Amino acid sequence: MSTNEEIIDRADINDLEAILSVSNTALDEVVHHVESHYDTIFTWDYEKGARPKLNRLYEKAKTSMWNGETDLPWETPVDQEAVVLANAMSNGGGLTGGMDLTGTPFEKWGDKEWIQLGVESQNWTLSQFMHGEQGALICTARIVENVPWIDAKYYAATQVMDEARHVEVFAKYLDTKLSGHYPINAHLKMLLDDIIADNRWDMTYLGMQIMVEGLALAAFGFIHQLTTEPLLKQLLRYVMSDEARHVAFGVLSLQDYYKELSQAELHERQEFAFEAAVRMRDRFLQQEVWDRLGVPVKEAVSLVMQAPERQGFQTMLFAKIVPNCKKLGLLDAGDAWLRHRFEELGVIQFEDWADTGEEYDMFALANGELAGTAAQPA
Repeated sequence: MSTNEEIIDRADINDLEAILSVSNTALDEVVHHVESHYDTIFTWDYEKGARPKLNRLYEKAKTSMWNGETDLPWETPVDQEAVVLANAMSNGGGLTGGMDLTGTPFEKWGDKEWIQLGVESQNWTLSQFMHGEQGALICTARIVENVPWIDAKYYAATQVMDEARHVEVFAKYLDTKLSGHYPINAHLKMLLDDIIADNRWDMTYLGMQIMVEGLALAAFGFIHQLTTEPLLKQLLRYVMSDEARHVAFGVLSLQDYYKELSQAELHERQEFAFEAAVRMRDRFLQQEVWDRLGVPVKEAVSLVMQAPERQGFQTMLFAKIVPNCKKLGLLDAGDAWLRHRFEELGVIQFEDWADTGEEYDMFALANGELAGTAAQPA
């Protein structure tokens, strides 16, 4: 059994010093190279529908395409400061979240500083979504190459188009509606590098389709619920309809395959899932925002981690990951190692929530929502 130090480079998953010691030192990097070697697999078995659930997903994808350039109301004006204020008022707690700030770096902050924090947080959050979507674009292109089944290749090809569209719309929203990009967060970058460097096709699925996309689906849903900005709300609604299919693709592809693996092979996947979960949780501490604002990062993160809404957000990120890992048999494989790790993370309560392999239809866009013809999503 590997130790926490061997998997995530620290014994205590909540060691703040260790978490914050990870930073992106290549801030001016434009092109990032990851060394990897993997097999490209042809199949001469072209029988369509040999895996009926994957075929159904493929047919669903073909009729669910939307155009990021024409189906979203880009003419919608976005006043970032007004959005920060509206979100704060709508979600309760005001700009400070109702926290006691006595003796903290925020004690003397006024509305101006809190609004600037909200603006930077918007820029940071959408930047990380954009970077993560490019990771999904690259990983899904690889799945087309190295998954051995024609039904999976067909579906993965539709997801490549989806991910290109997601990168496009997040980049456009950042460029035309917000006020600046952030470089990729170091924890997210480490995770994407690990996924891409592994040459096993099922690890690409597990890392991207189950873990990264599963967390993204939960995060998009959380922000969609909280934001008062109509263009972002509609953008996220469109993206969520795609992401639910993507996670289902991972569940449906891996479910039978994992039944064939040995306990040792399953434990490798458990460790990989745990590492991915911790890396993704760590990236949401927004350490780059605090640094840009000139606030002592450790003090800021320590305070924010105590905020009830932040704790709820951090926990809800796993609402899709835990039940999907259970459906794949990873939660209780062997000595239930992954179950114990999720207990340590405080997220095991989601194990009996609906898994995305069965619920993706509920995220589908209604007819009126396609082609820009519908009213705003609720």
